[in-house]
This record gives sequence, structure tokens and C-alpha cells, in this order.
Amino acid sequence: MFAQLLAVMAPVFAGAGVGFFWVRLGQPYPTGFITKLVLNVGTPCLIISSLSSTPVDVNAFTQMAGATLLMLAALGVIALILSKALKLEWQVILPPTLFSNTGNMGLPVMMYAFKDTGGFPLAIAIFVVVSLAQFIVGGFTSSTHPIRSLLKMPTIYAILIAIGLMAFDITLPLWLKNSIDLLSGFTIPMMLITLGVSLASIRARNLKAGFAFAAARVVVAGSLAFGIGHLLGLPELARQILIAMMCMPVAVYNYLFAQKAGRSPEFVASLVLCSTILSFIYLPLLLSLFMHAG
Repeated sequence: MFAQLLAVMAPVFAGAGVGFFWVRLGQPYPTGFITKLVLNVGTPCLIISSLSSTPVDVNAFTQMAGATLLMLAALGVIALILSKALKLEWQVILPPTLFSNTGNMGLPVMMYAFKDTGGFPLAIAIFVVVSLAQFIVGGFTSSTHPIRSLLKMPTIYAILIAIGLMAFDITLPLWLKNSIDLLSGFTIPMMLITLGVSLASIRARNLKAGFAFAAARVVVAGSLAFGIGHLLGLPELARQILIAMMCMPVAVYNYLFAQKAGRSPEFVASLVLCSTILSFIYLPLLLSLFMHAG
């Protein structure tokens, strides 16, 4: 089991480590360019490639998307209550509570952990819902034209195309499939490297509050995912993926949106940093539990 776990986590450590030490050694990294490339080219290609090449039940896909929406709604209510209790602006606490790092960390971990079980497309379903919700919430809290920004996202059109291919069992021409597969190949490595770069660049304060929030969020999100999974009657594999994805650390994009809006970016940075550090402890334990159950 240790060898299996190491095979899952080692690529994550390696990719994030490259980005972290690259920046620490004073090397330039075009974060803006890479982020746009991954979001506008790599991620749409990854979605189409994963969902068109792997057999996946449309009902299972939509059920997972529905479970994710329920998760976000429940976490949203908790975040609003928390903002009242801590006397914080809801725009500050809502995004870190809602949005885990289902992209830079979630997809790589799920790919290595569940690639042989056919579960990766279900992780894609969670990533799609979380990403759309994150950009909608982030747009409304930091942009003056959120709808326009949303309509310019290639990921939305990639989702529609992928769902259409699944629903009508359409096979892409080989030349197009190979081209999309090639372009999707750089997405996961660049996500991990950019994650490492982001962590190396974040300057966080108030780490005590950050670690407390991170620990509490994992317990609450994991418990909610477990309950919602059973409530909806999700298969064991789907429940495991839902729990793991919802327990990912706070997404780096929450920090970027907070910085753009000028809403307590240092506080949000501490949540991102502390939750990511903690994830390298609890994620191996969680995956070990799933592997043992499997």
C-alpha cells in the first residue's frame, strides 16, 4: 500500500517542488502567461480528452455534478454563518470556504489515484462545477463585468462539447483526438508547477488562524461530502472522489481574487498556505484509507 500511495503523491510533490524551488532560486516564471495558457487551452483540451476517451455514464457525471452543487450550497451557508460569527466580510470568508484546489492539486491527485478505476471523469465533473462557481463568485466579488468574463471562458464551451460527445456517443476524428490529447498533456504538469510557484510567492501572516481554519474546513467538508454521498446513493468510488476533492486545500485563485479586489489578501493567503501544508499530511492518510477500503 505504501508503494501505491507513494506513486500517487510523489508526482504531486515533484511537480510542485519544481515550481517552488525554481522561484526560490531566483529564476523567472511567467505565471500570468502560463495561467492563461492552462485555463484557455490546456484545461478545455483536458476536459474534452478525458470525457470523450474514457467510458463514463452521463447519469453518473450529472449525479456527481449535482452532489458538488449541494456541497457548495451547504458550505456557502456555513460560510455566511461564520462571517457573522467572526464579524468578517462575507466576500472574504465565502470563497476560501467554498472552493478547494480541485485543479492544480485535485486533478493530478485524482488522476494518479483513480486512473485505473475509471473515476477520473467523475473528478473532472467536480472540477468543472467548482471552477464555474469559483469564477462566477470571484467575478462578482472582484470584477465589474462578471457575465462578460464568464462568457469568454473556453472551459464553458469545452464542457458543453464534452457533454454533447458523451450524450450522443460521438467519436472524434483521429487527427482531432490526437491533437487534443497532445495539448491536454501539458495541463497537469503545468498546474503542479504553477502551484509550487504560487506557494513560493505567497507571503502569509497569522498562520495560527490559517491552520485552525484549514483543519476545521477539512473536517466539515469531509463530513458533508460523506453525508451527501450517502444521501444521494453515490457508489463507493464516487463517494471517495467527492470526499477527496472537497478536502483539497484552499484554492490559490481565492488569493488572486482577494488581491484583485483588495479584500484581506494577506488573510486569504494564510488560508491557502496553511491548508496546502496540512494537505501534505492528511491527504496521504485519506488516500491510504480509500486504498485499504478498495
